[in-house]
Amino acid sequence: MKSKISHIINIIFILLWTYTGLEKLINWEATYKAFHNQPFPPELTEILAYSIPVTELLLVLILLIPQSRKLGLLLSTLLMTVFTTYIGLVWVGAFPRIPCTCAGFIESMSWEGHLIFNGLFIALGIIGVMRFES
Repeated sequence: MKSKISHIINIIFILLWTYTGLEKLINWEATYKAFHNQPFPPELTEILAYSIPVTELLLVLILLIPQSRKLGLLLSTLLMTVFTTYIGLVWVGAFPRIPCTCAGFIESMSWEGHLIFNGLFIALGIIGVMRFES
Protein backbone atom coordinates (compact mmCIF):
# COMPACT_ATOMS: atom_id res chain seq x y z
CA MET A 1 0.00 0.00 0.00
CA LYS A 2 2.81 2.41 0.88
CA SER A 3 4.44 1.95 -2.50
CA LYS A 4 1.12 2.46 -4.34
CA ILE A 5 0.60 5.83 -2.66
CA SER A 6 4.15 6.86 -3.45
CA HIS A 7 3.72 5.64 -7.05
CA ILE A 8 0.52 7.69 -7.51
CA ILE A 9 2.21 10.79 -6.07
CA ASN A 10 5.16 10.17 -8.39
CA ILE A 11 2.80 10.10 -11.39
CA ILE A 12 1.11 13.31 -10.24
CA PHE A 13 4.47 15.08 -10.10
CA ILE A 14 5.44 13.68 -13.51
CA LEU A 15 2.24 15.13 -14.95
CA LEU A 16 2.78 18.49 -13.23
CA TRP A 17 6.40 18.91 -14.34
CA THR A 18 5.72 17.66 -17.87
CA TYR A 19 2.84 20.11 -18.22
CA THR A 20 4.63 23.15 -16.78
CA GLY A 21 8.00 22.45 -18.41
CA LEU A 22 6.57 21.83 -21.88
CA GLU A 23 4.12 24.73 -21.59
CA LYS A 24 7.02 27.09 -20.87
CA LEU A 25 9.02 25.77 -23.82
CA ILE A 26 6.09 25.69 -26.25
CA ASN A 27 5.27 29.29 -25.37
CA TRP A 28 8.93 30.29 -25.10
CA GLU A 29 8.56 33.95 -26.13
CA ALA A 30 5.90 34.61 -23.50
CA THR A 31 7.86 32.62 -20.92
CA TYR A 32 11.05 34.53 -21.64
CA LYS A 33 9.27 37.88 -21.40
CA ALA A 34 7.54 36.83 -18.18
CA PHE A 35 10.85 35.86 -16.59
CA HIS A 36 12.32 39.20 -17.62
CA ASN A 37 9.39 40.91 -15.90
CA GLN A 38 10.53 39.45 -12.56
CA PRO A 39 11.91 41.73 -9.84
CA PHE A 40 15.33 40.06 -10.03
CA PRO A 41 18.64 41.25 -11.47
CA PRO A 42 18.82 40.64 -15.24
CA GLU A 43 21.66 38.11 -14.88
CA LEU A 44 19.61 35.97 -12.47
CA THR A 45 16.51 36.34 -14.62
CA GLU A 46 18.38 35.05 -17.66
CA ILE A 47 19.55 31.99 -15.71
CA LEU A 48 16.06 31.33 -14.34
CA ALA A 49 14.40 31.68 -17.74
CA TYR A 50 16.39 28.73 -19.04
CA SER A 51 16.93 26.70 -15.89
CA ILE A 52 13.34 26.49 -14.58
CA PRO A 53 11.79 24.70 -17.60
CA VAL A 54 14.88 22.50 -17.95
CA THR A 55 14.78 21.65 -14.23
CA GLU A 56 11.09 20.76 -14.45
CA LEU A 57 11.72 18.41 -17.37
CA LEU A 58 14.81 16.91 -15.72
CA LEU A 59 12.65 16.15 -12.70
CA VAL A 60 10.35 14.19 -15.00
CA LEU A 61 13.29 12.04 -16.10
CA ILE A 62 14.45 11.54 -12.50
CA LEU A 63 10.92 10.54 -11.48
CA LEU A 64 10.65 8.10 -14.39
CA ILE A 65 13.75 6.14 -13.36
CA PRO A 66 12.79 3.69 -10.59
CA GLN A 67 16.16 3.96 -8.82
CA SER A 68 15.93 7.75 -8.56
CA ARG A 69 12.24 8.23 -7.74
CA LYS A 70 12.78 9.02 -4.07
CA LEU A 71 15.36 11.65 -5.04
CA GLY A 72 12.88 12.98 -7.61
CA LEU A 73 10.18 13.29 -4.96
CA LEU A 74 12.60 15.07 -2.63
CA LEU A 75 13.73 17.48 -5.36
CA SER A 76 10.13 18.06 -6.47
CA THR A 77 9.16 18.95 -2.91
CA LEU A 78 12.16 21.28 -2.65
CA LEU A 79 11.31 23.03 -5.93
CA MET A 80 7.67 23.44 -4.89
CA THR A 81 8.88 24.89 -1.57
CA VAL A 82 11.05 27.42 -3.44
CA PHE A 83 8.12 28.37 -5.70
CA THR A 84 5.81 28.64 -2.68
CA THR A 85 8.27 30.86 -0.82
CA TYR A 86 8.39 33.20 -3.84
CA ILE A 87 4.58 33.23 -4.07
CA GLY A 88 4.34 33.95 -0.36
CA LEU A 89 6.72 36.89 -0.76
CA VAL A 90 4.64 38.20 -3.67
CA TRP A 91 1.46 37.76 -1.65
CA VAL A 92 2.77 39.79 1.30
CA GLY A 93 3.96 42.58 -1.02
CA ALA A 94 7.72 42.03 -0.84
CA PHE A 95 8.16 42.98 -4.50
CA PRO A 96 7.27 46.25 -6.27
CA ARG A 97 5.17 44.45 -8.90
CA ILE A 98 3.41 41.11 -9.10
CA PRO A 99 4.61 39.06 -12.07
CA CYS A 100 3.85 35.41 -12.70
CA THR A 101 5.84 32.98 -14.82
CA CYS A 102 3.56 30.05 -14.20
CA ALA A 103 2.34 27.85 -17.01
CA GLY A 104 -1.11 27.35 -18.47
CA PHE A 105 -4.09 27.21 -16.13
CA ILE A 106 -1.85 27.73 -13.08
CA GLU A 107 -1.14 31.26 -14.29
CA SER A 108 -4.82 32.16 -13.93
CA MET A 109 -4.94 31.26 -10.21
CA SER A 110 -5.06 33.91 -7.51
CA TRP A 111 -2.03 34.17 -5.23
CA GLU A 112 -4.03 32.46 -2.50
CA GLY A 113 -4.92 29.73 -4.99
CA HIS A 114 -1.24 29.37 -5.87
CA LEU A 115 -0.35 28.98 -2.20
CA ILE A 116 -3.01 26.31 -1.67
CA PHE A 117 -2.09 24.48 -4.89
CA ASN A 118 1.62 24.50 -4.06
CA GLY A 119 0.96 23.62 -0.43
CA LEU A 120 -0.95 20.54 -1.57
CA PHE A 121 1.96 19.51 -3.78
CA ILE A 122 4.43 20.04 -0.93
CA ALA A 123 2.25 17.84 1.28
CA LEU A 124 2.04 15.20 -1.48
CA GLY A 125 5.81 15.29 -1.88
CA ILE A 126 6.38 14.80 1.84
CA ILE A 127 3.88 11.95 1.95
CA GLY A 128 5.46 10.39 -1.15
CA VAL A 129 8.94 10.48 0.37
CA MET A 130 7.74 9.16 3.73
CA ARG A 131 5.84 6.29 2.11
CA PHE A 132 8.53 5.45 -0.41
CA GLU A 133 9.65 1.84 -0.44
CA SER A 134 12.75 0.91 -2.38
